[in-house]
Amino acid sequence: MRIPRDAVLLVIDVQNAIDDAKWGPRNNPSAEGNIQKLLAAWRACGRPVAHVRHDSPEPLSPYRPGQRGNEFKPLTAPGRSETVLVKSVSSAFVGTELESLLTDAGYTTLVVCGVLTNNSVESTVRHAGNLGFRVFVVEDACWAVDKRGVRGELWPAEAVHHMSLANMAGEFAKIVDTQTAVAAASAPPPVKRMSA
Repeated sequence: MRIPRDAVLLVIDVQNAIDDAKWGPRNNPSAEGNIQKLLAAWRACGRPVAHVRHDSPEPLSPYRPGQRGNEFKPLTAPGRSETVLVKSVSSAFVGTELESLLTDAGYTTLVVCGVLTNNSVESTVRHAGNLGFRVFVVEDACWAVDKRGVRGELWPAEAVHHMSLANMAGEFAKIVDTQTAVAAASAPPPVKRMSA
């Protein structure tokens, strides 16, 4: 597989808030480690990286600004020169400069990881696909949590995760794993740089 040299690694909502007990059981316990591997590969090659932080307007949300939950997880926190975008809804394109930063720099490809697969990741990927970007979703660097269905049935996190991936696959994104994405990132670094 080939990923363009200027593909932007987009890390979505990997904040302490996602560890709050309110979310319930999750899948992919090694996702943070895989995100760290992706970050290391992108940084080593000088590829562009952008992080998305969710600032919830809800007063009881663990993602609300001004508390520990709003902070990035240390393992996958932004580097000093990496772009940070702040959103308050599920899609990272709404209310942020993401689209203009990408188009102004001529970037056409996103490699997406983060949380939750069926929420902010899927919303952002669908939005990106509709805007014409080429998208790769790193399936083992994302995760979901258990979800209660409209009839009261409980869908386990693994099933939620894979259904969301199925929703994105083909029409909106290509689904890959960390090993594949890291191997594809070994090309020379891009000439262009993203600036916030």
